[in-house]
Amino acid sequence: MGFDLESVAEATSGAIGALVSTTILYPLDTCKTKYQAEVRAHNQQKYRNISDVFWEAISTRQVLSLYQGLGTKNLQSFISQFIYFYGYSFFKRLYLEKSGNKTMGTKANLIVAAAAGACTVIVTQPLDTASSRMQTSEFGKSKGLWKTLSEGTWIEAFDGLGISLLLTSNPSIQYTVFDQLKQRLLSGQLSKRTGTESSPEALSAFSAFILGAVSKCIASCLTYPAIRCKVMIQAADEDEDEDGSNEVQERSHKTKKTVSDAFYAIWRREGPLGFFKGLQAQILKTVLSSALLLMIKEKITKTTWVLLIALKKFLFLNQSRLKSA
Repeated sequence: MGFDLESVAEATSGAIGALVSTTILYPLDTCKTKYQAEVRAHNQQKYRNISDVFWEAISTRQVLSLYQGLGTKNLQSFISQFIYFYGYSFFKRLYLEKSGNKTMGTKANLIVAAAAGACTVIVTQPLDTASSRMQTSEFGKSKGLWKTLSEGTWIEAFDGLGISLLLTSNPSIQYTVFDQLKQRLLSGQLSKRTGTESSPEALSAFSAFILGAVSKCIASCLTYPAIRCKVMIQAADEDEDEDGSNEVQERSHKTKKTVSDAFYAIWRREGPLGFFKGLQAQILKTVLSSALLLMIKEKITKTTWVLLIALKKFLFLNQSRLKSA
């Protein structure tokens, strides 16, 4: 297939979009993650709602701790989005070339998105685990990336890998919904282009933002119970309770390291509604993050495409000159 310019453009723009959106929304992400990680009976909860996490950071003068783990999260986001968008674009082009179709149906789109997501998860799982532990650490007590990972075994660095693979359905649903809505929106606006290489169709920033928000909201609602279990599995160990008892802490250590135990802990301590604790914060964060990512990606893709075309022509001209000389 040669040098796949479209896949590289998609991957680069997606990674940059992830970097920007992650940085902007990181304090919200930290509050959300710490709130999700707490599993206690209602009369023992430290955080009644997500705003309690934010006020704790202010009252303890640890506002900057809302950014603990930002470097690791950005590294993980950049790598994962680059791999995901490259894999998605590459597999999509491969499918269309092999099948001879001009567009992909929903079923094929889900399979391609799931394959790209699985590749991403396997490569970036240690970074994902480390960033979750750093975010859920007590304010002011977060450790660096290497120290966080070196405290346990490499097997523990892959905590939650199984449920992370299961959650590849989340970006699969999100990106499939976005791609299908995008195709329908652009179907009446397509114009004929000449030449063998034309830049991809791009949505307006507002349209990309709205479609990104809708698609991520749908995906988050469908997969939220698994998302919360994943946070519990990867969370840092709790400190001793304020009343001096570590009974809850010891039980927590024993009940959050497997998916089945995490589900049981939520059911026993919080009831059925506990599976959706923090859903509003999750939707707010992920919808804004995804919408920003896809909006930035749509605007950067066109520029990246033009730069790559120019680079390819420059290299071709230089190669031609060397051959003629």
